[in-house]
Amino acid sequence: MIKIAVASDNDMVTEHFGHCPNFNIFDVEDNRIVKSESIPNPGHRPGFLPNYLNDMEVKVIISGGMGARAINIFNEKGIEVIVGASGNAKAAVEAYLKGSLKSTDSVCHKHEHHGSCGE
Repeated sequence: MIKIAVASDNDMVTEHFGHCPNFNIFDVEDNRIVKSESIPNPGHRPGFLPNYLNDMEVKVIISGGMGARAINIFNEKGIEVIVGASGNAKAAVEAYLKGSLKSTDSVCHKHEHHGSCGE
C-alpha cells in the first residue's frame, strides 16, 4: 500500500501546497484507491509539512504549486512530488495511477503568494 497526499481546498487541488486548507490522503493498493480521508492543514511553517506528511508515511504529494525548499525536503525523504496539477483531487490521483499526470515546472519562487503560484 502507498499513501498519496493531495494539497486541497475541500476536494479540489490547490495552487499552493503550504497554504492549502486540507490534505486529501488516498491509500492505494494494486493501483486502486481503497481509502480516502481529509485532514486539516496543521499550519504552514518552513520545512514542517514535508516532515509531517513523511511521518504519515506519504510516498507521493500532488499539488498545483510548491516551493523549491519543500520539494527538496520531499526528495531527500524519497517522496515523489507532482506539481502543476489542478481539478478534482481524486481525479488527479486516478490520473497519476494511470500514468497520465506528469509534474510540471510549477515551482513557487516567492513566499508572498498574493497571486497565482508558478509564475
